[in-house]
Amino acid sequence: MDLLKQRIQSDGLVLNDSLLKVDSFLNHQIDPELMMKIGEEFARRFEGESITKILTIESSGIAISVMAGLVLKVPVVFARKKKSVTVNDNLYSTKVYSFTKNESNDIIVSKQFLQKEDKVLIIDDFLANGEAAAGLANIVKQANATVVGIGIVIEKSFQPGAQKLAQAGYRVESLARIGSFSQGQANFLSDD
Repeated sequence: MDLLKQRIQSDGLVLNDSLLKVDSFLNHQIDPELMMKIGEEFARRFEGESITKILTIESSGIAISVMAGLVLKVPVVFARKKKSVTVNDNLYSTKVYSFTKNESNDIIVSKQFLQKEDKVLIIDDFLANGEAAAGLANIVKQANATVVGIGIVIEKSFQPGAQKLAQAGYRVESLARIGSFSQGQANFLSDD
């Protein structure tokens, strides 16, 4: 997705050989027009999959998922990282390690929001080691629902996440695939 790649090059900050900061448009301050284009692209890529729900993890995946949900006309469910007092114990739960935050979280989804007949599109902002996407897929599996695919905004292809998810049998669609970072720039892999 050329628009996203241009935005990464112009506004993204490469912090080191494995970290990209995109908080000016994706995961702190949000560019709603770009998020809508990203949502439209995910809807296009997963057209014909009979998606009934989108599942993401708080908080960076929510804006992207809501836009895709608008286009696909399906509800968006987000896995919480902390249990609130309004959530009961009727939950799906799994542990997820965050590469960028260097911490593990138990993520939860209320059982009322995922049913066995659901066809779920998982969406996340980044794919590095695949922990978040695999954790969300585990929650879908707990619900006996079906993962139709995993949509990723930015894939760091030099890390094992995409390969790990593909080996597990998941269809992964990444909008920007980065092969490396060098001289303060993201080096994108060519589109297949």
